[in-house]
Amino acid sequence: MTDKMPDTFFWGNSSSSMQTEGAVHLDGKGRSVYDVRPAGPDTSDWQVAIDAYHRYEEDLDLMQAMHMNMYRLQISWSRVIPDGDGEFNQAGIAYYDRVIDACLARGITPMVCLYHFDMPLALAKQYNGFISRHTVDAFVRFGQAMIERFHDRVKYWLVFNEHNLYFTDEVFNISGYLKGAKTLPEMYQIFHHTMLAHARLDAYVHQTYPDLKIGGMLAYTPIYPQDADPKTIFAARQLDEFLNNNLNSAYVNGHYSPEVWRYIKRSGLDFDWQPEDAAVLSQQHADFIAFSYYRSAVVDATKIPDGTPVNRYLAYSFEDNPFVGQTEWGWAIDPLGLRNVITKLYDQYQVPVFPVENGIGIHETWDGEHQIDDTARIDYHRAHIQAMQAAMFEDGAEVLGYLGWGLIDIPSSHADMEKRYGAVYVNRGNHDLRDLRRVPKKSFYWFQQVFGSNGEDL
Repeated sequence: MTDKMPDTFFWGNSSSSMQTEGAVHLDGKGRSVYDVRPAGPDTSDWQVAIDAYHRYEEDLDLMQAMHMNMYRLQISWSRVIPDGDGEFNQAGIAYYDRVIDACLARGITPMVCLYHFDMPLALAKQYNGFISRHTVDAFVRFGQAMIERFHDRVKYWLVFNEHNLYFTDEVFNISGYLKGAKTLPEMYQIFHHTMLAHARLDAYVHQTYPDLKIGGMLAYTPIYPQDADPKTIFAARQLDEFLNNNLNSAYVNGHYSPEVWRYIKRSGLDFDWQPEDAAVLSQQHADFIAFSYYRSAVVDATKIPDGTPVNRYLAYSFEDNPFVGQTEWGWAIDPLGLRNVITKLYDQYQVPVFPVENGIGIHETWDGEHQIDDTARIDYHRAHIQAMQAAMFEDGAEVLGYLGWGLIDIPSSHADMEKRYGAVYVNRGNHDLRDLRRVPKKSFYWFQQVFGSNGEDL
């Protein structure tokens, strides 16, 4: 086995439309559930983001200068279909035509994600988002149209960003759910509906455009047991089964985990299972498994009340790990955890693995003159790339690439512009837009050498 990175390895950046584009009132875009969320004391609204709608050429130039050869972007459902369910907005589609062509002109392979939490507001109001099968049908229509439009230029596709979050209480914040009691059956119903949507688009790709690659994506946070108490070890294993293996089993093998099914039957959960759903799910055949990786966590079963569903364990126990460092936001810095995830996924499912988000949030300010010294970001990414390489060259995992998250500063998923992940500083705060100038940090030049050397010069 060689220790040289594959010639076709992807190095690049990931982002979402709501966190980059802005321009929420331009060119016929409809409102999404994010577009109407107000700013808070420590958060921004979503009206401008980093104004990539007007500045994407500049941002792609920076990516090219960093020697990136892939950009994972999102197509905004509400920019393409303003009400989510009606006429297509040709001006919105034309924007993505321009962005994708601009990527290719710079030697950057585009990867498209179809849904990143920003449900069209009209569907959220009328159907309560993905709790309705009508919304599933509307989303599949949107997804098929985008695949048909861009299949000649976009070869890599994801359906849902961090899909396993829909099997936790976070589902009620990211699925277009606006009203209800946030019950466990509703969680399972929304999750199941999104899996059906994924399966239908997976089948559409493989049947219509067999040269394309489509995969599922998780937010992978490995959960370690607090100690050797068998109850805690069992809880950690259950979390991995429900939040990770259940989805990967569906992506690759076309069915849910037997353990999850037994829980559903034993609990009598009504989650809108229809007789034809098994056949829909069985069509899945992931070409790769993608995931975000930022941190690991620890569970202590003694803090979890008896009878708590596995999906809600982490609401009671999400402990610090004394054996690893932490970010300013208290997130564990655990590069070995990335190696564990990559190796486990490849060994268990035997399809290529793709970490498509990895990064560290840091509070940074710019004095308007001097370069930002973000050595901590360099150290973080170096250690994680080395862990990935160990998974490849020592453990034998097949990995498609490594994409950093938000390598040009964007608001965090919770709208905090001051939690910065980028190698490029964007000159705005949560409430002060300033001039939105792009300013390379120290890590920009480090990424330049890493990506330019195909990972050989760290």
